[in-house]
Amino acid sequence: MTGDAPTRQMRPKRLPPSGWVWLRRGTVLLLLAGIVGIGTWQQRKPLPPGVNVATTWTPVPVADVRLLIDTTTADAFGRRIMEQQIFDESLRLVREAREFIVLDMFLFNAHRGTLSAASSDNADSPRPLSRELRDTLIDAVRATPALQVLLITDPINDLYGSVPSADFALLAAAGVEIVRTDLDQLRDSNPLYSSLWRAAVGWWSGDAQGHGWLPNPLDNEGEAVTLRSWARLLNFKANHRKVLIADDGRGGLVGIVSSANIHDASSAHSNLALELRGPALLPLLASELAIARFSGGRIAAAANEVLNRSPDAPAAGAGPQVFVRTLTEAAILNAVLQRLGTARAGDQIDCAMFYLSERRVIDALIAAADRGAEVRVLLDPNRDAFGRQKGGLPNRPVAAELVSRSDGAIKLRWYRTRGEQFHAKLMVVRSGDRAWMTTGSANFTRRNLRNFNLEANLAVEGSLEAPVFVQAQRYFETIWNNRGPTGVEYTADFGTYADPAQLSYWAYRLMEATGLSTF
Repeated sequence: MTGDAPTRQMRPKRLPPSGWVWLRRGTVLLLLAGIVGIGTWQQRKPLPPGVNVATTWTPVPVADVRLLIDTTTADAFGRRIMEQQIFDESLRLVREAREFIVLDMFLFNAHRGTLSAASSDNADSPRPLSRELRDTLIDAVRATPALQVLLITDPINDLYGSVPSADFALLAAAGVEIVRTDLDQLRDSNPLYSSLWRAAVGWWSGDAQGHGWLPNPLDNEGEAVTLRSWARLLNFKANHRKVLIADDGRGGLVGIVSSANIHDASSAHSNLALELRGPALLPLLASELAIARFSGGRIAAAANEVLNRSPDAPAAGAGPQVFVRTLTEAAILNAVLQRLGTARAGDQIDCAMFYLSERRVIDALIAAADRGAEVRVLLDPNRDAFGRQKGGLPNRPVAAELVSRSDGAIKLRWYRTRGEQFHAKLMVVRSGDRAWMTTGSANFTRRNLRNFNLEANLAVEGSLEAPVFVQAQRYFETIWNNRGPTGVEYTADFGTYADPAQLSYWAYRLMEATGLSTF
């Protein structure tokens, strides 16, 4: 080799990874596999008792089921107009009960969101729902010492232990049994977060008591909360039911299944509920007592005794009847899809919904319209949340999709909200001289309809001439066609809030699919 010849650069030989490198890699892989396994199991694990209930149809006299309606709108000068039936009727049933009351309420608190306490003198200030119900329950227990009251609720009301509820403390002191739902028994709707949370901090954040330093998610002026409260909150899971079942003071049963929360900041929301009397309520009562049991609560003996009775079914031919069934969680989705799947030309479908994002429901509505059914959808514009402004997800891109994919066959309008929410959850299907409807707590979203949240609806079927269906049609026609007092506009045209932007659409789709959202 001459001096002018290029020299070959010698590369050092690569050494095989050391045992420590393999150990680190193996540990990381095991951790990832464990987290994936936790997430998979927590989405598919067996459901606790009382969940995903679908009962058989029970005949009910037409007078024993009725629609309760709360509407909020404004006159031509912007002054709020409210008509409320749900909460006033609930208070009346509490006062009449003599044996037992079972309440299951997602929100039961006086938090105001970003609404200032200084606005309490304003005519539009929130109604103190939590205080009214709390005081009415305490008065009922004092007036009838034998009355047993069971309150099942979601732990968000005391911020998962970070800010204990003063309302619950007073109720417990009066003898009311308070049961905070054990949400860990439920499946995880937000696996990307929840699997990490369960693996890393779930064991640590079970008791969130302590000195808080983070902002209160329910009230700008509320007490600060702990990091553990926020860590648990981000699982986005809930007992979302709104149920009241009691004896009627005369040996019978009465109940209200509602979309309305006992929440001061929600007091102006537009809501719907079904009031039902008789033994058709027994399966729902059984479901509520099952939730109390798996959450570690004691069961009101009077309610359990009622559950174990064998009430006589209504006599066949005793008068006009409708048929009622209880639907909870995924059973709601199955029933809705079955009804939409049978809709044909000449049928009418009316849907009024706070959140509409469940893909199978969207596809079923479009398919029904393609078969010639008349479909009308009334949505909240998703712009208001207790004083906070929202971006319109999921309803605005969903609305654009419904109208576009159906070539305009699906008619869509928006409820004109003014700080409050159009919080109804209603679907009605009319075919010939028959009708079917469902309402209750469940929004039509993945979280509400796929066995993640706890939800409760009632379904009713019968003649179009039954009073409950007459009420439902009158309600829908009034707000759809703005047939209220002069100057009142309940609803706005589709173009007012529709958002056809692809960015919004795919943001909603990602949030719906992953569970990284509050809807």
